Amino acid sequence: MDPEELDRVEEGGRLDIGRFGGRERARHELPWSVIQLSRIRFGTIGPSNHFIELQQVDEVLDPEAAELLGLRAGQVTLQFHGGGGSLPGELGLLFGRRKRYPAAVRAQMAAQKPLYHFGRARSLEELRLRRALYFSRECPPVERDSGEGERLMLAAAMAMNYGFAFRLSTYASLREILRRSFGAVGARLVVDSPHNTIYEEYVDGRPALVHRHNSCRVYPARAQPGHPVFGRLGRPLLLPGTSRTSSYVCVPDWEAAHGLNSTCHGAGATISDLARRGLTGPDPHGRATLRFSYSSETPVEIPQLDDRGIDDVLHILSRNRIARPVARLRPFAVLN
Repeated sequence: MDPEELDRVEEGGRLDIGRFGGRERARHELPWSVIQLSRIRFGTIGPSNHFIELQQVDEVLDPEAAELLGLRAGQVTLQFHGGGGSLPGELGLLFGRRKRYPAAVRAQMAAQKPLYHFGRARSLEELRLRRALYFSRECPPVERDSGEGERLMLAAAMAMNYGFAFRLSTYASLREILRRSFGAVGARLVVDSPHNTIYEEYVDGRPALVHRHNSCRVYPARAQPGHPVFGRLGRPLLLPGTSRTSSYVCVPDWEAAHGLNSTCHGAGATISDLARRGLTGPDPHGRATLRFSYSSETPVEIPQLDDRGIDDVLHILSRNRIARPVARLRPFAVLN
């Protein structure tokens, strides 16, 4: 991958696991079954709310920022939303506790989870801590630099690194499809905007762990000195709408730090809510999106909506100086 493109990926596409025991500990901590599952469906999109969308740059709102990012009015862009793959999900099952799991998953975890945590414990104290952490309703604090703290940090870093590789593999496949199908030899990455992350960052000058769930990082320019583009603009982020509305490419604004340098990962829920309440209408220009699906070979035309929903979300971000728009992207085809 071109180093300039990799430089546009969060954290350069890799978190250092050496501080948490490195590769040897990673091999020890990863169950064999998780390793095998992680090889399946690598670099894919899949159904549910995941999608591949072709768009056109409909309007440039910040010409200087758009030029630095390589965006021009009339350009065709491709936006995709995929999962993080099997490995993060399996680690989430082992380390997390969710109220609702399918019966088959609960049965699997009833056998696998105790064996994984208790079978690797080295002391009675570790057994008690892991029981409280992973098998009870308690949530005891864990020292970041303790053995269990490093184990948790390693699991998070492994999940993040797998997610980076998963997305980049998907991106490489889509770029090759664009080249073969449309002759798009100059396709390049504009922004990588993941929305489920755990990073070590500084908050008010102090080190902290920032967990963003369904939330994107809004990193200002001052946090990326020396980067040829992001050192001037901050790290760009996506504000996706739906396949029936516009999306936006944004950059951080001055007050982003007041919200832990975080923002929403899209406006889909707001758009759906306004449509359900009859507060949004059809696209005034009468445009439609050509929708492809996995269940049919024949695409269908879906009438687009106006942009009230996504513009309302953007207005909140802009008014609070969290993020400002660079370009509006309008969809014309989607696969989901």
